[in-house]
Amino acid sequence: MPTAAAPESAASPYRSKTLAVWLAVLLGTLGLHRLYVHGFGDAWGWLHPVPTALGAIGLHRHLTLGQDDHLSWVLLPLLGLSISVAMLTAIVWALTPDERWDARHNPGQGGVATGWGPVLGAILALLLGGGILTGTIAYGGQRFFESQLGALAPAAALWA
Repeated sequence: MPTAAAPESAASPYRSKTLAVWLAVLLGTLGLHRLYVHGFGDAWGWLHPVPTALGAIGLHRHLTLGQDDHLSWVLLPLLGLSISVAMLTAIVWALTPDERWDARHNPGQGGVATGWGPVLGAILALLLGGGILTGTIAYGGQRFFESQLGALAPAAALWA
């Protein structure tokens, strides 16, 4: 007589670490990597597109209305942060040992050596994520200090 755990593990599809890493690198801002690994019931996977869409709206406003649009100052960093979070996830998953990955996501199934696929994904994620996060922090800092200087301009005129 089979136990309740045996049919569940047999029905659970195999989750490839290489595919999960590359989904995080290429489509991570849409949450497809989480939906692949955790299934369609994962709330975080469904929430990933929200900051990405808001950031894309900020980018569109920035490109069409110029750099003086204050709403784009708030929305645009969301895109950079969304990309950076997806790249961080790709790096963490790529550096997870194969045995631990299989124990967590493929219990009771035979493990497969992943090879260089996740490593190359981690390298690309580090390059993209590091550059985009640095740019996002620089953009946010620049906009913050420009807004502070704009508030000081009337006071500076009094001293001139």
